[in-house]
Amino acid sequence: MQSFSYKELQKASRNFKEELGKDAFGTVYLGVLHKGKKLVAIKRLEKMVEEGEREFRAEMRAIGRTHHKNLVRLLGYCTEGSKRLLVYEYMSNRSLADFIFKSKTRPPWDERVRIALDVARGILYLHEECEATIIHCDIKPQNILMDDFWTAKISDFGLAKLLMPDQTRTFTGVRGTRGYLAPEWQQNIPISVKADVYSYGIVNVSKPEEIVLSNWAYKCFVAGELYKLLGGEEVERKSWEKMVKLGLWCIQDGPAFRPSIKSIVLMLEGITEIAVPPCPTTTSM
Repeated sequence: MQSFSYKELQKASRNFKEELGKDAFGTVYLGVLHKGKKLVAIKRLEKMVEEGEREFRAEMRAIGRTHHKNLVRLLGYCTEGSKRLLVYEYMSNRSLADFIFKSKTRPPWDERVRIALDVARGILYLHEECEATIIHCDIKPQNILMDDFWTAKISDFGLAKLLMPDQTRTFTGVRGTRGYLAPEWQQNIPISVKADVYSYGIVNVSKPEEIVLSNWAYKCFVAGELYKLLGGEEVERKSWEKMVKLGLWCIQDGPAFRPSIKSIVLMLEGITEIAVPPCPTTTSM
């Protein structure tokens, strides 16, 4: 990664003129480097108290050692006095939230299935292919960005939790976004990678508040009435049933009942069959 001075990034962003987005810790601005030839996204952390400093160092540790086509790449950073900035590759087609919720027309079904696979592959890398297991802790549509070719990439590692080599679970304070949090966050029990699997399942629901309808969705599935969940959209039945079953497995209340992200990738690729899931709320601990 490249180290930048604050003045360099201030100039690259035209004094932080064009805002691309923001989160709890800071704001992301459009920047231009290499004499106007390379667009980047510059994240300026604005709450550099202890919590913000932790967020910055967590993001540096987590994403700085990763490289995968379904993760937003961290290109550089600035640590100058109290100033903390991160420089990312620019994602021209913004977030999955914009793509799905704000677009005048919803993306074609096949495109949404492909995006689901992109995201699953990115999570698989974090969970099983990194030097240290990384629990992202904040998988949601706003943290899934789309590049020039509509490839989905996971971003914002500020809340990520790194596990030690001998760890599979860890105790930590509640992290993430309301609506996407797995039940175990509220139960004072150790957190595992299955927390990300739950959030991934929520991402594949149209809106996070719809998760309260999971029992109804399960009843529609059991009764063979999945058309009630479509809202009139034309979708190939087998593909739709497959995604509903997968989503129901991901949002099981009990972490042990959720599949691993590797199993999810194999299911999405059609290599592994998807068994009939139980009702999500019957698997609580």
